[in-house]
Amino acid sequence: MAQVPQTFFDALAVRTWCGLALETLGRAREEIDAINVYPVADGDTGTNLYLTVESAVAAVEAVFAGHAAGSGPEGPTFADAARAMAHGALIGARGNSGTILAQLLRGMAQVLADDEAAHADGPGLRLALRHAADSARQAVAHPVEGTVLTVASAAADAADGAEGDCGKVARAAYEGARTALAATPGQLPVLERAGVVDAGGRGLVAVLGALVETFTGEMPRAVAGAVRMSAGTEGAAAAGAASVPGARASGGGVTEGLVGAHLGPDEDLHECADSTAAAHQDGPAFEVIYLLEAEDASVARLRERLDALGDSLVVVGGDGLWNVHVHVDDAGAAVEAGIEAGRPYRIRITHFGAGDVHTTGAERPPRERAQRAVVAVVPGEGLAGLYTEAGATTVLARPGEPPASGELVQALRRAHAREVVLLPNDAELRHTAAAAAEQARTEGIRVALIPTRSAVQGIAALAVHEPERRFDEDVVSMTSAAGATRYAEVTVAERQSWTMAGICQAGDVLGLIDGDVAVIGADIAATAETVLDRMLAAGGEMVTLVLGDDAPEAIAEHLEGRVREGYLAVDTVVYRGGRQGALLLIGVE
Repeated sequence: MAQVPQTFFDALAVRTWCGLALETLGRAREEIDAINVYPVADGDTGTNLYLTVESAVAAVEAVFAGHAAGSGPEGPTFADAARAMAHGALIGARGNSGTILAQLLRGMAQVLADDEAAHADGPGLRLALRHAADSARQAVAHPVEGTVLTVASAAADAADGAEGDCGKVARAAYEGARTALAATPGQLPVLERAGVVDAGGRGLVAVLGALVETFTGEMPRAVAGAVRMSAGTEGAAAAGAASVPGARASGGGVTEGLVGAHLGPDEDLHECADSTAAAHQDGPAFEVIYLLEAEDASVARLRERLDALGDSLVVVGGDGLWNVHVHVDDAGAAVEAGIEAGRPYRIRITHFGAGDVHTTGAERPPRERAQRAVVAVVPGEGLAGLYTEAGATTVLARPGEPPASGELVQALRRAHAREVVLLPNDAELRHTAAAAAEQARTEGIRVALIPTRSAVQGIAALAVHEPERRFDEDVVSMTSAAGATRYAEVTVAERQSWTMAGICQAGDVLGLIDGDVAVIGADIAATAETVLDRMLAAGGEMVTLVLGDDAPEAIAEHLEGRVREGYLAVDTVVYRGGRQGALLLIGVE
């Protein structure tokens, strides 16, 4: 069904565009991953772009939901929606291309939200696209032509010459980006050798296609395939005109036909990517990404230091919050540089090691899938270590930053198993986990979702996991163990609120049992003891305590003593959870 067009660029148009961009990237993700050969042939550009936009969508939807929950009939302003889109992309940006896309969206938002107008028209969209392209280029330490930066600049150039409403400007930008994308193999030798267009640029074309659909209600015509590079047509790339014979449009609109055109009958794209990867064997060993809270002056010094450490440096953001991406050999030095500049967090380090993209096809035997694996969402670094030691693949969920479905799908793939048990460990993640499981099933992975609502239930399930058993039997056993574990947490109220136990004030200590507030107190140890007593009143054989970083030092010893004195034959085990949000997690089996 055709999309209802948006006349102006307003808050609803921002919401619509983000949603359509996510759908389009979802359809194109695997194709974009497959043509990813620059700057590193790690086959994740499509996934990274998808996760970046997914984070933007979540932020925009949160703004709309917040206004819907209020008493007034008005929705969010145009500026609110644009800023939310930019902020969501910034904090969720993944990889080189995702980080650049986040800056493109931020650059647009800076123009669109600048005067607090209710909407923008065609000229406003032209200005936004120009500022986006310029700011993205400034964010990259050493811009390279034939990449997403080139495609973004071409889109802005084409938009500059367009007259009319947002639909006409968006279509001009899209067509300019299409033409520039087709020319990328002639600008970047690594693309020409592999017979592909730039993966990041391909993703941007998809995002701009969604912008066209937002304002016209129609998907633009499918993107032509990569330029044929056979003898006699080498110059076609520069002209950006030749297309793949047989390239066709589909329901996916802009998602078809971007793989290499000069491959022979016995070649495939992965073989070309392998040969390309050989050229990168001497490149940096690690990709380092983190969010950074820092002042502008500190970030300027950070850029200089990181530029000396490695390559593919992109630093995006502003107003005290930045997303830093760099490829280095010394990951520790890159993180230390961030610590000197401000407060880095959500640090992700990926090793380009033996057996991955820096290994040629001849040296990289296909890795056999394991029969079974467990994927678990965990709320702190300490628990992540515990789950990993038990053999699980973990997804870290920091306080206030639940993982998106795309992150869970990535983890399910990373587990590299035929059968996977998924433990969300949070009641709020049940729909996200279900969506991820369904996506993985379409890729041939057998996934069982056990609806664990707390990390302590996940610990209980993992304790009885036996990969040698039949899959169904193992899932039933793990589900039974999780269901037999009552869970609780002790935390501090952030604001006044009505609860099942009465009205709490900011700073009160709350004891939640099975997700509901059961105790309101002033002392952490006393509240925890009351919660534990109520849980053990119904019986139990094992108490699990998971301590957060901010929990009092003596609380574990205090509660262990309480169990020894008051409950015979009940054992206690204590773990360190790290920055898990709650002061204390309690499980009783």
